[in-house]
Formats: sequence, structure tokens, C-alpha cells
Amino acid sequence: MIMQLTQKERMLLQDQLSHEQACITKYGSYAQQTQDPQLRQLFIQHQQHEQQHYNTISQFLQGKLPTMAPGGQSQPQPSPPLVNAVRVPADQTNDFMCHDLLMTEKYVSNTYDTAIFECAHPQLRQALQHIQKEEQQHGEDIFNYMQQHGMYNPQ
Repeated sequence: MIMQLTQKERMLLQDQLSHEQACITKYGSYAQQTQDPQLRQLFIQHQQHEQQHYNTISQFLQGKLPTMAPGGQSQPQPSPPLVNAVRVPADQTNDFMCHDLLMTEKYVSNTYDTAIFECAHPQLRQALQHIQKEEQQHGEDIFNYMQQHGMYNPQ
């Protein structure tokens, strides 16, 4: 099924695509840098989710309506290889990486909120709501890791 996007939807989706690209790069880079196997696995898992988000948004931008599974998740599509990670100086700590990713997830979730309100197509809105929910789960996962490891103590 071909979907005609509004100019606003196209602009918002292009922004979201660039945000997903940044998330893919950060998670990949940080997964390579951390020495903590639990954190590495979390980063790799989130990088894979971000790649799925990237693929879904790319399909919408191509005018394709992704086949959605129950709950709004798109059916797996063949993925291009994950983006090569950018190296961050070796003196960066797990604390810095987690704070950076938590801040990134907060920002990305917020941008999805705006995009959702600006969608004219219900199928697109549903897909973006699902992606936003996953972004919020990523933030919660990072928050929980940070709290368990003494990096974040909300008072």
C-alpha cells in the first residue's frame, strides 16, 4: 500500500530518522567501549531496536506502509548493516555514557511526542506511538541500571 505523506509528516519523519541514526551510532560506540557485560548487552539490544525504528521510518518515507504486528510494532524487515560507531575517547566512563544516553532518550521521546501530534495518518501515528513507547523503555532501562550502580539517585 502506498502512503502519501503530508509535507509536515515528511519533515518530521526525516528529523526522526536522523535522531534514530544518532541513537544507533551512540549505542554501537558505547557497546564497544564499556567493559561491563551487562551494560554492553543492554546497549547492543537498544541499538538493534533503534535500527528497527530507523527501518520503519525509512519505509514510511518511501511511501510504504509497514506491516504492523499486534501492539503497533512493524514486522521485521531485512536490515542494512548497523552503522559504524564513532569512537569516543577511552577515558569516558560508564557513568558518562549512561547519562548521555538517558539524556538522548529523553530528547528523542519528546520529539516523537511532537511528531505524533502532527500526523494526519492514523497508521503512522500508531507506529510512532509504539516507537516512542520503546524509546521510553530504553530510558527506563538505562535509569534502572544507573540507579542499581549508584550513578543516579533521585531525591
